[in-house]
Amino acid sequence: MGDFGFYIKLGLDHVLDISAYDHILFLAALAIPFTFALWKRILVLVTIFTVAHCLSLGLAVFNIVDLNPQLIEFLIPITIFVTAGFNVKVALQGSANRNFIVQSTATAFFGLIHGLGFSNYFKMLMAGEDEKIVPLLGFAAGIEISQVLVIMGVLLTAFVFQSGIKVKQQHFILGTSLSIMAITIPMIYGTWPF
Repeated sequence: MGDFGFYIKLGLDHVLDISAYDHILFLAALAIPFTFALWKRILVLVTIFTVAHCLSLGLAVFNIVDLNPQLIEFLIPITIFVTAGFNVKVALQGSANRNFIVQSTATAFFGLIHGLGFSNYFKMLMAGEDEKIVPLLGFAAGIEISQVLVIMGVLLTAFVFQSGIKVKQQHFILGTSLSIMAITIPMIYGTWPF
């Protein structure tokens, strides 16, 4: 059980580490268009992301998948940029109606990429370990808990801006998404593998 707790903490730290803020940026970009009224929908998306993240991590730990780490490090900020860009597109169109199947599929694909980004470190931790499933489940639990915390923080921030300060939802989505895109551009440039 101590090992399980260690991996839960590792999952929590993986998401909540401010120095590795790419995960928080992605979650923020994912949650920005949502309100507390749609909490079930964003929770489903976060869980899809967690499952995909841990699936690709598991595939890497069991040496089923092995991709170029430089390419993965480049694709992570691309996923953030694309998610925020999608928000901008939807906000500019004034459409609150998003295709949930497309959103779910993109979230799953982006989760696979993010999981591969952490796979080398996780594989190093697992070197020589016979039991790999329990650590993966602990890590997944830690990721899910921390992601829900981040999502709740984003929803609370949106609520304060939209209900308290009276910023229109469209303006909030545009402003925050464009800010995330601006933060992500240097990350894309810094990881350019070509």
